[in-house]
Amino acid sequence: MPLKLPFQDNKIGSLLATIGIAGGSLFFLLIVYFYVYLPYVTNHGNHIEVPDFTGIDQHELQKVAVQHKLRFAIEDSAYSADHPPYTAIRQFPKAGAKVKENRLVYITINRITAPTMPIPDLLDRSLLNAEVMLKSNELIRGNVFYESKPFPIIYEMRYKGRTIRAGTRVPKGSIIDLVVGDGKGSSDLAIGSLVGDSYDQAVFKLAGWNLHLGRIEIAPGIDTTGMKTFVYRQEPKEGDSVRVGDPINLWIGPKNYTEEPIKKDQN
Repeated sequence: MPLKLPFQDNKIGSLLATIGIAGGSLFFLLIVYFYVYLPYVTNHGNHIEVPDFTGIDQHELQKVAVQHKLRFAIEDSAYSADHPPYTAIRQFPKAGAKVKENRLVYITINRITAPTMPIPDLLDRSLLNAEVMLKSNELIRGNVFYESKPFPIIYEMRYKGRTIRAGTRVPKGSIIDLVVGDGKGSSDLAIGSLVGDSYDQAVFKLAGWNLHLGRIEIAPGIDTTGMKTFVYRQEPKEGDSVRVGDPINLWIGPKNYTEEPIKKDQN
């Protein structure tokens, strides 16, 4: 067995003691750093409740921010009809949020004038559909005026009492009045001309007049397969009185087709 010298035990003990002291010192420093130093420099546990800046004039924002040991910055502008011009309408963080002292609060200021929006095309649409379109364009449906018309659709748009066209720009939140048909209209109407129109055009016109397609007659001796056809006669004739929903008979043939006159009996 090798001889164990006494001074060797002293060296090992001294080394272990040194390591123990160093470890204890490091542990102590970590405790001081995390539980004393960091809370002190970061104000740990000292939170401030963000006040509500909404409705405060922009010239008063600095005063309110200082009172609550906060800072503020105006980052944007928008429009709201619910608040006076040049007042705060939005903020981040929101009112009631817990933040540290000197936190920066971002403010949105209300514009003096509303941005403009284009009037959507509401003509020939139902009242329900028109209301949805107005709302999606941040406009307000105003009064609804019913007139004697054959269809319950929009016939006219009005802004401040005047007729307005689709695409005209008005301030956001504007009130748009609507003229709507009562779905009744006149019981009788004078039919317009369909002669010379293509078959597709004639059908489209009949739908617009709330009339129906009746009997169709093809020009005698002509094969219209694959051919674009045109109306050369109609019954009732142009100007005749008809009722909503009446059927209209059409005679169709090639373009510029002329019906031969009916010969009278000479006897």
